[in-house]
Amino acid sequence: VQLVESGGGLVQPGGSLRLSCAASGSIFSVDTMGWYRQAPGKQRELVAIIGENGRTSNGDSVKGRFTISRDDAENTVSLQVDNLKPEDTAVYYCNGKFYLDFRKSILREYWGQGTQVTVSS
Repeated sequence: VQLVESGGGLVQPGGSLRLSCAASGSIFSVDTMGWYRQAPGKQRELVAIIGENGRTSNGDSVKGRFTISRDDAENTVSLQVDNLKPEDTAVYYCNGKFYLDFRKSILREYWGQGTQVTVSS
């Protein structure tokens, strides 16, 4: 299973981006998909996650500004990021937990390579 992110870049404060992540490989179904980020010198932290039932959870620092969505037919997850702040600068990683069999007895977690988001004027 591979996760490939896209959509990062340089944006001015107050701007917006849309990050996307596509999963490929032998996936039976998606359990959760989400985004984490890691800024220089800091630990990786949760940005947003969306569950099998569509329930979402956002990190405290991005609530009200970031919106996560998923398309199970395409095995993709997207993150709309609005009102960006310099402190949002980080590498954003896609995360996915997938069932690899129809009995849902094999659950595996995967990470993407990351996409850089830089917020600066």
